Amino acid sequence: MKKWFIALAGVLLAVTLAGCGSQTVATTNGGKITESAYYSSLKGTSSGKQVLQQMILNKVLEKQYGSKVSKSAVTKQFDKYKSQYGSSFNSVLSQSGMTQAGLKTEIRSNLLLKEAVKDNVKVTNAQLEKQFKSYEPKVTVAHILVAKKSTANTIISDLKDTKKSNLTTEFTKLAKKYSTDTATKNKGGALSAFDSTDTSLDSTFKKAAFKLQTDEYTRTPVKTQYGYHVILMKNNPGKGTLKQHKAELTQQIIDNDMNDSTVLHNVVSKVLKKGNVSIKDNDLKNILSDYLSSSSASSSSSK
Repeated sequence: MKKWFIALAGVLLAVTLAGCGSQTVATTNGGKITESAYYSSLKGTSSGKQVLQQMILNKVLEKQYGSKVSKSAVTKQFDKYKSQYGSSFNSVLSQSGMTQAGLKTEIRSNLLLKEAVKDNVKVTNAQLEKQFKSYEPKVTVAHILVAKKSTANTIISDLKDTKKSNLTTEFTKLAKKYSTDTATKNKGGALSAFDSTDTSLDSTFKKAAFKLQTDEYTRTPVKTQYGYHVILMKNNPGKGTLKQHKAELTQQIIDNDMNDSTVLHNVVSKVLKKGNVSIKDNDLKNILSDYLSSSSASSSSSK
């Protein structure tokens, strides 16, 4: 989120000025950009052209894909960021020169762009097969984190003497007694469900967890940068087949495309060409040349 805070500060300023000026700089089939919105804020700066590009793109994206991005989808993403940053959320916004409304505007722009990627990029069977090789569906685990390996071995020893029917109950007691993870120790060590795309958990932790079947636990301590873990698998549905997870795999590939500059360039080219963009200022007539040239939209991955 932080990278967007910095990049969008100027864009949002320009957007707030829209509609207060006279001469039209550019028109699209989704609306116009006025001279004052652009000239008054950013034309004299090095980032001015980039801002106008973004404003034009937002207009055409809204026209083409606005109906596919709901207010609730924006709110959901906003709440996710808010939860991620916790008590520091407002200070991060302030330091970045952005308001909560500004962040929601950026989230909407990003979701619109993702819809454009979905619409203009074909996900191939080869891509799906490659993604499936490293894919692990969502699992639910509990863990006990301790500082010493000997303590972890003590916990494992206690679990070995526990009947399978009492395993969860015993694990909950041990978590409360030993775990140094204050966020989970009083909840039986339970973590939110995660899959192979999760970036919040240590890779060693995930690798060890995915090897476990439901109601199994790690028989040796799992060492990460945080200490030693004992992991209990509460629910592992199994990997299944590619067909069963095609929707999730497709979404993962689209998410990867959102971080691929080449893919995004080709998608933006297609979107802008559909947007009937006309630059009215001779000084800016080449501002979209990288996107609107005949070769810019060609791509083997495009539809």
